[in-house]
Amino acid sequence: MQISQPRPHFRRIMIVTAASLLLGTVGLHALAATAEDLNADAAQALNTLYTAHPEAQRLAKTAHAVLVFPKIIKAGLVFGGSYGEGVMTRNDKFYGYYNSVSASWGWQAGAESYGYVVFLMNDKAVKYLDKSNGWELGVGPSVVVVNEGVAKNLSSSTIKDDAYAYIFDQQGLMVSLSIEGTKITQIKKK
Repeated sequence: MQISQPRPHFRRIMIVTAASLLLGTVGLHALAATAEDLNADAAQALNTLYTAHPEAQRLAKTAHAVLVFPKIIKAGLVFGGSYGEGVMTRNDKFYGYYNSVSASWGWQAGAESYGYVVFLMNDKAVKYLDKSNGWELGVGPSVVVVNEGVAKNLSSSTIKDDAYAYIFDQQGLMVSLSIEGTKITQIKKK
């Protein structure tokens, strides 16, 4: 008697189902945050970032607005995605609430969480976010992801791009980390 192997499309369906269930569970947890929770988490995330990267605090002083995503959850098994909610601050006041969503496919497996902050350096970047139906990072205003090399060279004379992003507090295991292709959209919070 010969035992037949599962068909390839059945395996794909099982993988997609497992990834969807994982991402759905993560998404429900992230949606539970209130505006007050997000404000507190954003303030803590900024303190964490400023402690680790003092140049980020200097950058914030010249930024027109700051988008803070304290916790993004990313998971994938061939198909993957990430989700998190955040706050925009302007002049040290909470201005609006946003979500950060991405989807991907390819050779990937794992799960991780991280935070990121985007410093919007001019009115062009702020207006684009306000007027667009979601900002896909990598499209529209230019965003520089700040790493150790870029951070060493940041000064008032070298800041020329529309936005600067810091990724921090990475936990878990995933093969790569990128915010390009992430879509940021305004949401309502109570």
